[in-house]
Amino acid sequence: MDFRKCSGFFLFAGIILLALLLPGCGREVQKTKLRMVTNATFPPYETIRNGRIVGIDPDIMQEFCKRNGFELDIENMEFGALIAAVQSGKADVAASGITVTEDRKKKIDFSIPYTSAHQLVTIRKNSGILANHELKGLKIGVQEGTTGDVYVKENLSEPQRYKDAATAIQALLTGKVDAVVLDSDPSHVFVRKNPSLHLLPEPLVTENYAFAVSKDRPDLLMTLNSSLQEMIADGTLQQIIERNKKENDTSDTGKAGQTGVWERLKEDLRVNFVAESRYLYLLRGFVITLLIALLSVLIGIMIGFVVAVIRSTADQTGKFQLLNLICKVYLTVIRGTPVVVQLLIIYFVIFGAVDINKIVVAVAAFGLNSGAYVAEIIRSGIMSIDRGQLEAGRSLGLSYSRTMCWIILPQALKNVLPALGNEFIVLLKETSISGYIALEDLTKGGDIIRSQTYNAFMPLIAVALIYLAVVMLFSKLLAVLEGRLKKNE
Repeated sequence: MDFRKCSGFFLFAGIILLALLLPGCGREVQKTKLRMVTNATFPPYETIRNGRIVGIDPDIMQEFCKRNGFELDIENMEFGALIAAVQSGKADVAASGITVTEDRKKKIDFSIPYTSAHQLVTIRKNSGILANHELKGLKIGVQEGTTGDVYVKENLSEPQRYKDAATAIQALLTGKVDAVVLDSDPSHVFVRKNPSLHLLPEPLVTENYAFAVSKDRPDLLMTLNSSLQEMIADGTLQQIIERNKKENDTSDTGKAGQTGVWERLKEDLRVNFVAESRYLYLLRGFVITLLIALLSVLIGIMIGFVVAVIRSTADQTGKFQLLNLICKVYLTVIRGTPVVVQLLIIYFVIFGAVDINKIVVAVAAFGLNSGAYVAEIIRSGIMSIDRGQLEAGRSLGLSYSRTMCWIILPQALKNVLPALGNEFIVLLKETSISGYIALEDLTKGGDIIRSQTYNAFMPLIAVALIYLAVVMLFSKLLAVLEGRLKKNE
């Protein structure tokens, strides 16, 4: 194993990686483009249909862009990240049935309200709950970060928080919670699609919806308010709301009356994967997941290799003490913080003012995270080789670097190969958090299907089986490689 060949390979791989990723980095946003972020699991305000984000909020923003010469670009991300996206400049407008509150006003500006809504309680028909006052002390599900979340916490009990409204309803259907508090329009949609659910008639609280805009964009806020007033005056706004509510009433979520096991299974397969070509969410998500995992593990190996050599050299020869200290700080920070926090810091803080390809952000975050673990795996392999082999190489006239490359590293890498394979498997599954920065990976694809069909079993099982198949295939390839290495001994 020639060190020059090794370094040449990593250099070549790095150049190819940069060539793939740099075209999406740092490009300027066109001044005519308006970026809106939303959480598309909130019908009729936003949902995904036929691969497009549709609903009341997207239609209002589309009309606004039409009247003011903008080109609308919509991104789907977790509800809890919407405000941060607007604050950091990643988005111009956030819209997801966002309620105007005093706490939110401290962080962002709001447009004039475009509709009002109530917080309603959804229960199972056989629950025995008859009124809101009976909810105190019960397990209540909410969508995290919403005003329903705040109300339940302050007035009823500590809520069970879920990423989106569809997941909270699924928890109710399976008996995980006793009730769910959501906004009125989505609540009515969920009840229509699930005959076993029922709404309590009395609203908990009434509130207003508005669009969220950065405090640094008073010009955009003024234009948005002016257009909303025009749409209210000419009736366009009301037409958009009524049209979307009607479309949600007629959307396909399966046929009632299927009694046989096989009939229900066939219908579930049709609704979850065939209808509206929903399988494409999983297919596209799988490609993105695989791309992120492969590029991240390549970066992780390059970083890990360099860090491991620096640390082991410092341990054995006393050289590179400053570099060794930097490597220790890197390892401590990366291994001591959750990868989801690292992902959000890189996206919203480090690249906060840059319009950067989100795949680049994910690859950077997972690559840096993986590099810390790969470094310790390779270093443990190096340190496991008997020191006498290093001394024997030096006694034959080889330099330290040549002894390391020709004698130590080949044995170390072979010893740690199973651990490196396991790191790739862990990394592949860690990419499931990419949805926090609006990447539609495999897990997010399953979430989108669940939000449309209100069926948790089929999409989750499909996602789990795909991950399992990839892991089993990779494990088999790794076993074959290990077998060949043993034969070469």
